[in-house]
Amino acid sequence: MTGLVTTFGSGAMTNPITDFANSDCLLVIGSNFAENHPIVSRWVLDAKARGASLIVADPRLTPTAWAADIFLPLLPGTDITLLNSLMHVILEEKLYDSAFIAERTTGIEGLREAVKDYSPEKAEKATHVPAERIAQAARAYASAEAAAILYCMGVTQHTCGTETVIDCANLAMLCGQIGRPGTGVNPLRGQDNVQGACDMGALVNVFPGYQPVADAEVRARFAGAWGCPVETLSSKVGLTVVEMAHAAVSGDLRGMLIMGENPVVGDPNSKHVREGLERLDFLAVIELFMSESAELADVVLPAASFAEKCGTKTATDRRVQWFEQAIEPRGEALPDWQILCELARRLGMHKAFRYESVEDVLVEINRVTPSYAGITPERVRRSVGGIPWPCPTPEHPGTPILYTERFSKPDGRGVVTPVKYQAPFEETSDEYPLVLTTGRVVMHYNSGAMTRRTRALRQREPELFLQLHPSTAERFGIVDGHMIQVTTRRGEARAKARVSRQIDEGVVFMPFHFPDTNILTVDALDPKAKIPEYKVAACRIAPMNGHEESEGR
Repeated sequence: MTGLVTTFGSGAMTNPITDFANSDCLLVIGSNFAENHPIVSRWVLDAKARGASLIVADPRLTPTAWAADIFLPLLPGTDITLLNSLMHVILEEKLYDSAFIAERTTGIEGLREAVKDYSPEKAEKATHVPAERIAQAARAYASAEAAAILYCMGVTQHTCGTETVIDCANLAMLCGQIGRPGTGVNPLRGQDNVQGACDMGALVNVFPGYQPVADAEVRARFAGAWGCPVETLSSKVGLTVVEMAHAAVSGDLRGMLIMGENPVVGDPNSKHVREGLERLDFLAVIELFMSESAELADVVLPAASFAEKCGTKTATDRRVQWFEQAIEPRGEALPDWQILCELARRLGMHKAFRYESVEDVLVEINRVTPSYAGITPERVRRSVGGIPWPCPTPEHPGTPILYTERFSKPDGRGVVTPVKYQAPFEETSDEYPLVLTTGRVVMHYNSGAMTRRTRALRQREPELFLQLHPSTAERFGIVDGHMIQVTTRRGEARAKARVSRQIDEGVVFMPFHFPDTNILTVDALDPKAKIPEYKVAACRIAPMNGHEESEGR
């Protein structure tokens, strides 16, 4: 999000998911949508069936990469080198869109200088991607009538994630592949309604609608809307989840309310996270199940499931959709908004939490969030497929494709911002010679708080595994199917070996749905977006003593 704000002025998907079917070329980097975003996969495969070329950059030969016309098997953490090399080829061979650059962007000369040393031959040494494939991919993307970039957490979960997103935007602007059907730069959100949560101010530095907390006029407007003194609205930027864990360990943070998250499993360096939660004076968790984090809570507030509530969600492509309640909540469970309102009332915030229904909440959103002003309860309930923001008035049709005429910058121009390769926070060494990367598998979701309780899914993917190349297995005496110990500077975990040629030598992969994976990962942050570097950690592996049976955790 931060990277797209820097370049385009807004941090959201530029085109609707259905528009991928109109692409002639799709460049996928840091996303395994075949397993993680199957609806996206449907539209991409429709484009491919129509003749579009599919380029996939990934450290593993994933189910998404199986469909690729050009597969770019890059080393984790070298995305910027790969993207800069693509642009090097495009500039050298004059495949760029000179009219788009002149009319709609600034900063192109800086980009020329920045990528001149990123030849495919040099990039091959750093990324492990063959030089001829880099050149082939560059030509396919630049020469397509309509080309789209898709990325996900494989791009953002690095200490240089913001710069990598900026580079994706640079590539799109260089080739004029934005503002038209089948084009654009499209981040795929990692969870349900992440886009909506960000839109509503669930970030450390903004109110709803990405209005900065540091702006005095913005604070005054929200104070008026919420009926509270302006002094009660802080101008200070808050703490992100990883920063909260550090603050809890140090004693600077003493109480926490966790809602819809399981940080003991899902956050990096999770032993440190557990330590922080255990040191809090008070911890409350709003949850459906007794997750590993809920087990540490002083109070657990039972939440209603998706089927037990109604309201709106905002999809990854900015579409605001209404969903209806199917069943009554079980037991004492309540919808999240009711839990939050009751907490607020008991804390004395009656004036700001006067909602009697979810429609009341959306009416306030219409008032305080300009991009949602026209997405009224009556209108969104009648819509088929949702209404994409920005939608500034009730008469506005919504905006499926962004930047058709101008970017969201004050002068309307996109800002080409050169970036250079940055090494991962943690590099391999004699003691930790392998690169560990993490991700998802199709049978589980996020921390597994729900899916690891589902018998059919657990039977298909019952335990933590580590995927490694046959030569890596041979080097360390690992046998397929046997238990191994994986160690990083933060701790150790047990996993079952899964030997496969679908991953590069020297790189190993673990899914993050199981409790032990994030014991191993790095909690170093991207300094701008404050996203942790889940995707690169230095590790070592060793066979367990004897052939131990797994615990089926």
